[in-house]
Amino acid sequence: MIRIVIAEDQRMLLGALASLLDLEDDMEVVGRAADGEEAVRLVRLHKPDLCVMDIEMPKKTGLEAAEALKGSGCRVLILTTFARSGYFERAIRAGAHGYLLKDSPSEELADAIRSIMSGRRVYAPELVDDAAYAEENPLTDREREVLLLISEGKNTKEIASELSLTNGTVRNYVSIILDKLGVGNRIEAITRFKEKGWFK
Repeated sequence: MIRIVIAEDQRMLLGALASLLDLEDDMEVVGRAADGEEAVRLVRLHKPDLCVMDIEMPKKTGLEAAEALKGSGCRVLILTTFARSGYFERAIRAGAHGYLLKDSPSEELADAIRSIMSGRRVYAPELVDDAAYAEENPLTDREREVLLLISEGKNTKEIASELSLTNGTVRNYVSIILDKLGVGNRIEAITRFKEKGWFK
């Protein structure tokens, strides 16, 4: 019997996935989590064989939860609507054994789980193609640090204080970041960086 925890913040979809997998003769859903933190807790509690994990969830994203579970012995299958190469690459680095899109046929999920349990890795073909053309993060470590603080809501003065820089230097960094990412403002920079999966 393959023991499974499902992590999905949309309650209706969580129930549907659990019902779908419980219909399989060789599978049993032993836990349902509505956020990434709960997913990690349930995996540690029930010690399942596999966790089916959404990406965008409260408290901890699926990718953060996958990273937290690395080395736990529980395999992770990412199931998401996001066909983003950055997310895919980060999932691979987090040790995910599979990455499927929610618009895949439902029978593919059970087949993918069996394949993963037999030692294979299962990735949506379109993501594997995209990964071959994935862009490298153009920002230096310091520029990334500045953008991370911007994403936390800090202003120029607060960033300067935290990184022991002058306000002018921070403004220069912001200007370089916008230029490198090809965006017009700080919000767009954060969005672009997230979409590419470059926030580690």
